[in-house]
Amino acid sequence: MSSSFLAALPEADLHPGKPPILRVDAPGDAPAWAAENREALRGQVAEHGALLVRGLGLRAAEQVGAVFRGLGGDPVEDREAFAPRQVRGPGLYSSSTWPANQPMCMHHELSYRLEFPGLMLFACLSAPGQGGATAVADAERVLEALPAALTERFEREGWLLTRSYNDEIGASLTESFGTEDHAAIERYCRDHAIDFTWEPDGSLRTRQRRDAVVRHPLTGRRCWFNQIAFLNEWTLAPEVREYLVDVYGEDGLPFNTRFGDGSPIGEDVVQLINATYEDHTRREPWQAGDMLLVDNVRTAHSREAFTGDREVLVAMAEPQRAADRHPTPEGGRR
Repeated sequence: MSSSFLAALPEADLHPGKPPILRVDAPGDAPAWAAENREALRGQVAEHGALLVRGLGLRAAEQVGAVFRGLGGDPVEDREAFAPRQVRGPGLYSSSTWPANQPMCMHHELSYRLEFPGLMLFACLSAPGQGGATAVADAERVLEALPAALTERFEREGWLLTRSYNDEIGASLTESFGTEDHAAIERYCRDHAIDFTWEPDGSLRTRQRRDAVVRHPLTGRRCWFNQIAFLNEWTLAPEVREYLVDVYGEDGLPFNTRFGDGSPIGEDVVQLINATYEDHTRREPWQAGDMLLVDNVRTAHSREAFTGDREVLVAMAEPQRAADRHPTPEGGRR
């Protein structure tokens, strides 16, 4: 082992409004450096909830994949995706396809799945001209800041995600389930507590109820953990929402969220959640070669609107399964 690799890592720089930033001198072998400093890096992620590593000089997908494997081990497969991604290597993906001029609001990746990643890994190969930061927010603090009456209701009921799969908007059946075979999709839904209905035109609609608040697997602390605001109709740009409602109807939106009892979530609630996230947001513009590690339970992340070319690769690791994910009672139906 290289002695330079084994030297103690410095502590991350801490500045208000920014994620912790660890500045390193670009090693000759970034994957080896990452693997040999894994425990120290993960220790800083555990301490801060997220860590931006600057100076690694990441430039190619193969290099990024090797770095991520050294840090996170076996990747979590991207299933039930709400937007398409490109596969860039084993367990390595492009960012979700999403209009550059529209932000992806704060959320916890795949928080609507029974099994979800505990660790998110991002690498910037090409920084955008302006904007495009992958910002982060502390889920414990967001939970504390939201009105108690609201969070208590979500803790009692959970939250409901409804989806309508079509060939025009959002992820296709193959992109979400890895297959178009109806029998295989039905098995997946039953195995993962997803209620499903095939429409006369062959499209699929699903419902799944999940916890909105979970305990961190290591600290036991309660975290606001969901995609209630991000996947809600009121987070969409007004003209996009109007178009989708006009074309698909209120009940046919590609995705939407409700209270756990099925009641609609009002625009005021969605705005309140997003405003609370903004109050706790930490952001730092990407630089080419950066790596960002995010504790997916303790820390929400977003993608801000941008101009220019932006290439950020993503991997997910350390699968977690909450003790109680509010499974859908029906367990699936035709």
